[in-house]
This record gives sequence, C-alpha cells and structure tokens, in this order.
Amino acid sequence: MIVYRLSKKKYAADLSGRGAEKAGGRWNSNGLPMVYTSESRALCTTEIAVHSPLGNIPTDYYLTTIEIPPIAGILEIKQAGLPKDWKAIPHSNSTQLIGDKFLSENKYLVLKVPSVVVQGDFNYLLNPAHRLFSKVKITKTELFEFDERLFKK
Repeated sequence: MIVYRLSKKKYAADLSGRGAEKAGGRWNSNGLPMVYTSESRALCTTEIAVHSPLGNIPTDYYLTTIEIPPIAGILEIKQAGLPKDWKAIPHSNSTQLIGDKFLSENKYLVLKVPSVVVQGDFNYLLNPAHRLFSKVKITKTELFEFDERLFKK
C-alpha cells in the first residue's frame, strides 16, 4: 500500500514520529510517537491547508511517498464506532485515547481512521515501535508546491 506525507524538507525522510510525539495530535497524546500519513496527495494538501493561516502559502514542503508492506496488519476504525466528538476542533481527548491504545497494544502497524477534513477519505497512522516498521520504506521525496488559490483570504 502506498501512502503520502507532507512535511518541511528537514523532516521529509523522518519517519520516527517525533513530531507527533512532541506536539500530540488528534490521534495521539504528547509523548507517544506516531507517523501521520494520508491515502492521497490531495488529502495531504488539504490537511496542511486547514492548519495554515489564510494568506500564507506554505513553502519548503516535500511530499514523501511511503510504501507499507502487504504483510502489515491494519486496524480500521469505522466512523460509526467513533465517539460523537471525534471531529471536534480543537480535537478531543477521546480520539487520542483510541490512538494511544493502538500504540500501547502494539498489535498492528497501521491504524486507518476517517479524515475529519475530507469526508470519505482516510488517514493511515503508523506505529514506529511496531516490529514490522522496519519494512516501511520511503520510495520518493519531492518538492511540493501548493496552489496559492487554496490560501487566498
């Protein structure tokens, strides 16, 4: 399976999950590493756009293409099984508890979750502590230029 990640050039080849570990996110608490990826380039773009101030076009971003081995176990969280506040902004602790449990149980390499930003699309969260993580490979990194129309005021 191929997934995508957008990040600053400095982090384009970094799959440690340290960024999410430092800041926490919708699906993980501070102190727990997790690699956030998306099923498409378009979803990656949208995820960055919703976290960027209008009028500021993100620069120095790279698109990383990542291959997840077919032997990887995937735990899929269906929208129907999520707490009512799963799409809250700012994110709620309830989704962090789901991701934290995924990480602590360490049964699966991948957690498939619905995107808050694009209904019907999915993000794939990777557990860097999983025994199969060494099989995850970056197949390409390339400069990514955002369309300025996404960031117009």
